[in-house]
Amino acid sequence: MSSHIRRIAVCTGGGDAPGLNAVIRAVVIAAANRGWECYGIRDGFNGILFPERYPDGGVSRLTREKVRGIGHLGGTILGTTNKGNPLHFPMKMPDGTTKDMDLSGEILEYFARKEIDALVSIGGDGSLTIANALHQKGLRVVGVPKTIDNDLDKTFTTFGFDTAVAFATECLDRLHSTAESHQRVMVVEVMGRYAGWIALHAGISGSAHAILIPEIPFDIDKVAAKIRARDAEGRMYSLVLVAEGAEPIHGHREVLAPAEIGHAERLGGVGEQVARVLGDRTGKDVRVVVLGHLLRGGSPTSFDRLAAMRFGTAAVRALEEGQSGIMVALGFPNVNYVALEEVAGRMKAVPPDSDTLQTGRDLGIAFGD
Repeated sequence: MSSHIRRIAVCTGGGDAPGLNAVIRAVVIAAANRGWECYGIRDGFNGILFPERYPDGGVSRLTREKVRGIGHLGGTILGTTNKGNPLHFPMKMPDGTTKDMDLSGEILEYFARKEIDALVSIGGDGSLTIANALHQKGLRVVGVPKTIDNDLDKTFTTFGFDTAVAFATECLDRLHSTAESHQRVMVVEVMGRYAGWIALHAGISGSAHAILIPEIPFDIDKVAAKIRARDAEGRMYSLVLVAEGAEPIHGHREVLAPAEIGHAERLGGVGEQVARVLGDRTGKDVRVVVLGHLLRGGSPTSFDRLAAMRFGTAAVRALEEGQSGIMVALGFPNVNYVALEEVAGRMKAVPPDSDTLQTGRDLGIAFGD
């Protein structure tokens, strides 16, 4: 594949994460330094599919001036969406029913008509699965891994994860003092979907007394026993950190909204469930804190900013080298290229023999097993 490029486009899809703007800025500047034009697609691919929704037509030229000073900002100047996968887009039919449509042809036609040579797709598993499908249909694509959940395979970490863990850890630090003052149990629910990376890293860093993650179905009685043991030692408070996808050993995962066409199920509610049962089992005053979208907002840490800029510039270098159908991945010591087909549809869970997990066990943290 010829590496000759004049124009590229960039889009951000899925949930927002600190560091997205840093990637966009890095892509735009690295492209400009090569004499390439760069265009930003609004809200995933909605800017192409529904241009009438946007004053600028849904796709606009990104220049150095437009990305100046955005590297430290949370969110994404392009907007994002985790609804409406263009490969399985829910379209309302005249009879009122909803039909699953493949709109990828419209995206490919737009790139051809506007003579845009390649796409940098920034996103998580869903976005990179879409990127891989577009690559297989002939579009030149390089993916950039993004998720606060750190559940993307083939990369050591994703930008956004470090920021989420840092904020969750700060919250735990604050909750220790108020929980101890009132001799309460604090149940803290964090994001992570089906992977427990945020809960595990923040829980250990923030000295939680129990950590419940999706990879280890929990026995609530063992968590209650941990709390009672702390009380017996004169430690009259406890912090329990729960990943939103954690589930009891004889129960089910808590779901706020079921999956629908073009949109994954929405998790949540496990913190309330755990708190209710722990209150019954221990007789203690139990309060719940759901960090939720607070983990997604705010400025990225220096680690995430640097990772984002490394990914953005690496994506441009990959295109210059003639690469397509790959994701830039963080390895040691360099950024690597990984085939999108090795990433799409795969999730990186916490391994049962994880050194970090063993660290928690050696520190006496309960995992409910």
